[in-house]
Amino acid sequence: MVHSPPLAGGDTAAEDHGASSAIRRYEERLAKDPGSLAFALLADAYRKAGRVGEAIQLCRDGLERFPEYTIARLILAKALLDSGDLESALLEVRAILDRRPADAQAHRLAGELERRAGRLDLALTHLHQAAALDPSDRESRVLIEVLEGSGRAPGGSTLERLLADETFATMSFATVCLEQGLVDEAAQILLRILRKDPGHTPARLRLDDALRIKTQRRKGS
Repeated sequence: MVHSPPLAGGDTAAEDHGASSAIRRYEERLAKDPGSLAFALLADAYRKAGRVGEAIQLCRDGLERFPEYTIARLILAKALLDSGDLESALLEVRAILDRRPADAQAHRLAGELERRAGRLDLALTHLHQAAALDPSDRESRVLIEVLEGSGRAPGGSTLERLLADETFATMSFATVCLEQGLVDEAAQILLRILRKDPGHTPARLRLDDALRIKTQRRKGS
């Protein structure tokens, strides 16, 4: 018997169907009991489906009734991050940490938000807290390893001498390194750029790419 090859995009279609099913399930649950905590699950499902505005509004409405519900506030912060509102997201995370200073997830998200805002020292403080609170948090450890390089070329790198030259601390050279798979070298160039100009958006976005690649490699090792 000859089997037909799987259709392209089949995995994506299955994921979309699963997300739609989850949304319907949570909507039905919330319709039956409008005062339940299911609003947070529905908001997270909306966020993951790209319905960020609805996720934000649902969380805000729910938090008026349950202001101490940490999970909902964390989901709100993630939705605000997805919308590009870093400072509002940080306000929500700080509200969590004011009440729960040992919340590893909140520290991890705060680290990401501070890094994206260019405040690398504050990002490191939160990442160290997250790693200390959650020994299984490999991602935070990878980020710490990169960010603590502070723009120095990684020891043993074949480009170590070249990278020490300020002339090569440029976006174009960082991009070349990243394209050649030299993730550590690219990250350190980008960090040097961001130390000088925390608001340098292209460098921040490229650093996001470098950190994502490094984290994926570490997970696969």
